Amino acid sequence: MSNTDYYIGLISGTSIDGIDCALVQFTDDTPTVVATHCNPIPATLRAKILRLCKGTGFDLQSLGAIDVEIGRLFAASTNTLLQYAGIPASAITAIGSHGQTVFHAPKGEFPFTMQIGDPNSIAQLTGITTVADFRRRDMVVGGEGAPLAPLLHRNCFGSDTATRVIVNIGGISNITVLNANDTCFAFDTGPGNVLMDYWIEKHQHKTYDESGVWAAQGKIMPALLELLLQEPYFKLPYPKSTGRELFNSEWLESKLKQDELAANVQATLLEFTAQTLRAEITKSTSPQEIFICGGGAHNVVLMRRLQALFGDVPVASTSALGVGPDWVEATAFAWMAKQTMAGIAIDTTALTGAAKPVILGGIYRV
Repeated sequence: MSNTDYYIGLISGTSIDGIDCALVQFTDDTPTVVATHCNPIPATLRAKILRLCKGTGFDLQSLGAIDVEIGRLFAASTNTLLQYAGIPASAITAIGSHGQTVFHAPKGEFPFTMQIGDPNSIAQLTGITTVADFRRRDMVVGGEGAPLAPLLHRNCFGSDTATRVIVNIGGISNITVLNANDTCFAFDTGPGNVLMDYWIEKHQHKTYDESGVWAAQGKIMPALLELLLQEPYFKLPYPKSTGRELFNSEWLESKLKQDELAANVQATLLEFTAQTLRAEITKSTSPQEIFICGGGAHNVVLMRRLQALFGDVPVASTSALGVGPDWVEATAFAWMAKQTMAGIAIDTTALTGAAKPVILGGIYRV
């Protein structure tokens, strides 16, 4: 007899544009997305989060207050999702909340990662047991703490006959290589949308380049592209992970000259994302199928460029695998919450480099 229950997954990603909420029904370990909601992050809160990510212009009181503010917004987003779905909180086994990453430092004597969005607030204001802080336990056993969404990719998106690559293009891009023999590995490849989002916000006061329209108006600058590709991160072996700590406005501005046409820079940044994905995938495997999730799946110009770079290898969105590209990560954290509630240690050795399986996340019961 199969077991069916409901979980909710919550995440605000590197782009800091909205809280993705997915209500997921599990039949045994197979997820079905029942309802979704994306709650925009107010501009004032986004500005505060970006200052936290830069590590400037805030104090400990501000950090604590923003942690609670985000937690309350996550809770409100959850309650809105339940309203839309017409399902009571009592029907939900648990929430899996990724929170909002503000700093990720997997190297050094004391590796750490910081995701804020107070889980106490989420649990109390929704009345639903909440699982949070998924990444730090992985780091204690030598893992990078990221990427974690490949856990869902491995569980749900594999093929018995083809080598598949799942590509998540959020602020940062990551790939999961799913071999037909059931082995897999994953890592962050570098920038996804984060640099393009910064550049269009600076010049056009938009938070993202819809469909890649602005990038399509510019011309790729070979010298700038080559300079960007010289970043040492790309030469590191996997497992590896990165974020705004490296690929940020200061990093980009240090590569630019004063007289470069803004649209040409945007075109080059789109090509930069495409080229780094192609390079990291092809040096790691020979893909037979590629599926894209994350906001980048809606960038028509980027999707066309990726298809051109991969030639006969089909490039499609994860909708073809049963989960829309906007909801894969939220679904992943719902799945992780299910494992944590069951007390299951998750093997991330091939994904993050952890030394052994551990239970991910802390539980805040109601």
